[in-house]
Amino acid sequence: MQIDQFDRKILATLQMDATLPMSELGERVGLSQSQAWRRVERLEKNGVIVRRVAVLDRAKLGLSVQTFTQVKLNKHSERAGEIFRATVEQYPEILEIHTVLGEYDFLLRIVTIDLDAYSRLLADRLSTLPMVQEVHTLISLSADAGSRPLPVFLAP
Repeated sequence: MQIDQFDRKILATLQMDATLPMSELGERVGLSQSQAWRRVERLEKNGVIVRRVAVLDRAKLGLSVQTFTQVKLNKHSERAGEIFRATVEQYPEILEIHTVLGEYDFLLRIVTIDLDAYSRLLADRLSTLPMVQEVHTLISLSADAGSRPLPVFLAP
């Protein structure tokens, strides 16, 4: 799918505020309301826009602990990785699951209410999985309200 300068402007604008009315979105990117609507519809249809969501402040919700947890599996088969991923996708505390290269096989972004809740998740569920060999935790000290927007102007 070709993405032009107007698409990039639309994507950058929607990443900052997906609640904008199409008339205002069009005005901000230099298009009519109907042109903006058609482009957004095409970007959604082609999977560039996956969904429009609200970004929440986890600290204000009492979710004070965020970790980046590295997991090494004891078996390096595709099947072991699939089973691990399918299992941890069921844990609501695990927000992101990345398959990575290097010393570890997976990087998980986990959010819990406190360190005790994280410790229970680690001891009772994550570390007890038969394919898990090692777990290493990095505790995030930042408290940002959400992720930064993607640099859409770098896309080819």
